[in-house]
Amino acid sequence: MKLEPEVLSPNRRETVTKSKAKRTSTKKAAEGDVKSALALKETEIVVSEAPLPKAPPDIELDGAVLRQFPQRFINRELSWLQFNRRVLEEASNGNHPLLEELRFLSISADNLDEFFMVRVAGLRGQVRSGVATPSQDGLTPQDQLAKIAVEVAHLASDQQRRWRELKKSLEDEGIVLVDGAGLTKPEATWLEDYFLNHIFPVLTPLAIDPAHPFPFIPNLGSSIALKLVRKSDGKVLNALIRLPSRAERFIRLPDFAETGSTRFMALEQVIVLYTSRLFPGYEVQGQGAFRVIRDSDLEIEEEAEDLVRQFESVLKQRRRGSVIRLEVEAAMPEDLRLFVAEESEIASDEMFVVEGMMGLNDLAQLVALDRPDLKFKPYNPRFPERIREHSGDCFAAIRQKDIIVHHPYESFDAVVQFLRQAARDPNVVAIKQTLYRTSSDSPIVAALAEAAEAGKSVTALVELKARFDEEANIRWARDLERAGAQVVFGFIELKTHAKLSMIVRREGGQLITYCHVGTGNYHPITARIYTDLSFFTADPVIGRDISRIFNYVTGYAEPAEMERMAVSPLTLKKRLLQHIEEEVAHAKAGRPAAIWGKCNSLVDPVIIDALYDASAAGVQIDLVVRGICCLRPGIKGLSENIRVKSIVGRFLEHTRIYAFGNGQGLPNPKAHVYISSADLMPRNLDRRVEALMPVVNPTVHQQVLDQIMLANLLDNEQSWTVLPDGTSRRIVPTKGEEPFNAHKYFMTNPSLSGRGKSLKTSSPKALAKRGQR
Repeated sequence: MKLEPEVLSPNRRETVTKSKAKRTSTKKAAEGDVKSALALKETEIVVSEAPLPKAPPDIELDGAVLRQFPQRFINRELSWLQFNRRVLEEASNGNHPLLEELRFLSISADNLDEFFMVRVAGLRGQVRSGVATPSQDGLTPQDQLAKIAVEVAHLASDQQRRWRELKKSLEDEGIVLVDGAGLTKPEATWLEDYFLNHIFPVLTPLAIDPAHPFPFIPNLGSSIALKLVRKSDGKVLNALIRLPSRAERFIRLPDFAETGSTRFMALEQVIVLYTSRLFPGYEVQGQGAFRVIRDSDLEIEEEAEDLVRQFESVLKQRRRGSVIRLEVEAAMPEDLRLFVAEESEIASDEMFVVEGMMGLNDLAQLVALDRPDLKFKPYNPRFPERIREHSGDCFAAIRQKDIIVHHPYESFDAVVQFLRQAARDPNVVAIKQTLYRTSSDSPIVAALAEAAEAGKSVTALVELKARFDEEANIRWARDLERAGAQVVFGFIELKTHAKLSMIVRREGGQLITYCHVGTGNYHPITARIYTDLSFFTADPVIGRDISRIFNYVTGYAEPAEMERMAVSPLTLKKRLLQHIEEEVAHAKAGRPAAIWGKCNSLVDPVIIDALYDASAAGVQIDLVVRGICCLRPGIKGLSENIRVKSIVGRFLEHTRIYAFGNGQGLPNPKAHVYISSADLMPRNLDRRVEALMPVVNPTVHQQVLDQIMLANLLDNEQSWTVLPDGTSRRIVPTKGEEPFNAHKYFMTNPSLSGRGKSLKTSSPKALAKRGQR
């Protein structure tokens, strides 16, 4: 098996093809664009000071040889594209309702846009600046861009193919997208009136000439380019119509025929239909829509005197980032394409001709239709029974015993109630809280503001560098400051990604610390669809450790020692490597040795090499990695004892769990079990503040290891096996094998923190028996 990806077949019809457009502007290249080259500070393209050995091009995946070469790692970008392909494949999963399949198609398109805005933008910046340093897998930026182009062509082609299939299925369900030729007379009359009253007033038709230069097209903005001929003298004119950014992409038509069907027409098609109203006296000789994707990464000056003002300034610059990808309709004439490409200052390999619908992410508008028969059955999360038993008193419930809440199966309201109760409790004297991402009307921020206004000491650690949430976080920071909270922005060079909350309460003449440690953001909206863990405790040891982490971020004082927890970039990676080494020692001593892990991404080369060494020693390793995985599993002599799977389904897997057998295999009550905010990536382990917390409470330990982790490993309905070449294969239950869906299991069975008659059948022991069959 070769490491080279599949090449495009010349006989295969692709919906995305390269244009012959030529780059006409060289001024940006002359400027050196160092800023864009440095924009990969979050990219995990790990470089080596010494030249990396280059593997022979026809090397087989033989572990003994491969271990010496950078090709022992899968390329990060190509691995991400494989993850997005898994997302796209869910758009063809017949077990999902039709609009949910459409949702997955929309998500895969949205993912791809962000990939270009950040990842491809960074690589192109490196190429423009002459950077040729290879990534950890041995590929130069130019090599990566070439391979990305091949994979994206396949992916975009398959997205369009699936859209054509779904469009037909939608028509069968009475959801129809029509073009101008498909309009009935009543619809055409209504649509013309709608255009004149709701669309025409916000459009600005623009002729392109020296007096009217080509306008700026914002990121993800769409426009229509036209080639016009004046009827009076035959003069040819290029023109442009920018689509309004706040208008809905699909215009719903009235059901004049009362058939019960829902008919839509795309905005760009409506505008094309009435071009004569915008350019009277001209004939349209050629036209076509196009869409731009711009570089949206940020570069912050570490010496900025005012970080908030610096971010506001840079956010404005982001909107004007250079064009990374230009998509044009196949119907656009070649000369018009060249005109748009020249004005956008893009190279030929940055322009793509789309035979189909551009901006498939806009299909989310159709997903929002009120058609419950075509969507997942609504799910109402459980509220932790222990808190109910204490009449909603979170502090009393936590005092009794540690609680872990499994989102989205158990309600995020428990976290909100925890903070609201603290805000209104006269015995609470202080609250400390990290905020990385939250919702637009966040109840978390509201509770913190209420507490500050009540005179409590409130410290909010707001991370300004949460990508694409920077503006919202600046707004929350100012709201909290107005309420009287102390707002801290943490390190300039490190993102604060830990999910921590600490409440200090006066009880019986002493101060008791209540803590929340999470694997996900304090975001009530995403908590409905992301799988995460919320751990509540009044353990004074954890309280002291969390206090040290807050002091580290607010006062830059590295903690002299942590009693139980670990924190990156100081001790978290060392702790994980130490446990891996311990499992190697157990294996060499003839004892059972095992590692289980669940995370979003596995990229860090030091961790991967340590896992390769553990596999060679005989440690059994099972990993659930939703997204990027740079480790090559299942290769003899390298990783034959490592199995990697990915789960993609109704809920987005987001929990981070790391477990080590401790000489007794897994699962077992004496295993070292951790929950964390950190993925296994260099940015999380070396360039972020992350928390790693050991689970020592027996009940919580059993729930995390024997129930949550085991169910994820047993899943055979929403899982994919990651293969040695970085691709993946859907897991299908074999003949006689019982189907098991982890998401459905957690939706229908209570956790150990809950109560219920079904607890016995859903207990870890019952689940473990299933795993042994």
